Amino acid sequence: MSHPAVGVTIYGCGPDEAALFRELAPRLGVEPTITDEPVSEANADLAVGNRCISVSHRSDIAPGTLSALSRVGVRYISTRSIGYNHIDLDHAERVGIAVGNVAYSPDSVADYTLMLMLMAVRHAKSTLRRADVHDYRLDDARGRELRDLTVGVVGTGRIGAAVIARLRGFGCRILAHDRRRKVPADYVPLDELLRRSDIVTLHAPLTARTRHLLDRQRIERMKRDAYLVNTGRGALVDTEALVAALDSGRLGGAALDVVEGEEGIFYADRRGKPIECKSLLRLQELPNVIVTGHTAYYTDHALSDIVENSLINCREFGGGKQHG
Repeated sequence: MSHPAVGVTIYGCGPDEAALFRELAPRLGVEPTITDEPVSEANADLAVGNRCISVSHRSDIAPGTLSALSRVGVRYISTRSIGYNHIDLDHAERVGIAVGNVAYSPDSVADYTLMLMLMAVRHAKSTLRRADVHDYRLDDARGRELRDLTVGVVGTGRIGAAVIARLRGFGCRILAHDRRRKVPADYVPLDELLRRSDIVTLHAPLTARTRHLLDRQRIERMKRDAYLVNTGRGALVDTEALVAALDSGRLGGAALDVVEGEEGIFYADRRGKPIECKSLLRLQELPNVIVTGHTAYYTDHALSDIVENSLINCREFGGGKQHG
């Protein structure tokens, strides 16, 4: 006997995601209500009749929004991300809403991380800018080869582990730091990793404990001329301290797919519009800093995983298999 479709309201859904939701929802037993609007108090009524919603990681979900969702009967939120840092989890629990995340291809972010590392150590930003104006002279600063470097991987979950697997192919020395030893690697305390690494790459979740994991003191402990790569969350790094270290020439450079204060800026066309985040503007001015717009996860494979797993989460909750 077939079960009735589970109704799910899908918020903050771009055209590419919407096409996937419409394709996958029927075969997974879900009846989707799709909107490109991010979830808010004002549009919580779009979820009336649906106990489950799916939300994007691109905007914060404040207590007022969670209360409004609870009032219209929402009992489960599936965030289309690994991280929960955009949702007030304590308030969600207080108003009776469970929250679940999704797993997706770690290769998307791992590939991108290696690309950023290579671009950083080969001075790709300045090389491309010169080539764009037909200046094909060699840069004064020579590039470096990964096999000659030590790379410190902070956070060894699925993405960090995939980065380590790729790094092994380059023959570099690899150090790892995590509260738990999750993969075969040379685990060391964080301060030792910072002191010894030529490249530090961040793959830790953003929590109250890890906010500004790299603060001013820890950035000062990094090896002189080291590079920082961040494809995790912007607030893992004290951005003002990072800018100061780059301005002073103490660090060799940075490659950042995520930046503290990116909310409301990334994922929008900001051409010709003022950017209020001064640290982002300064980072983008620096010749040894690469900034991209939180796009490391964005591959066809990963997006399909995200949509499918968000639908499965909601179907399982709606069918009585409750999980957080």
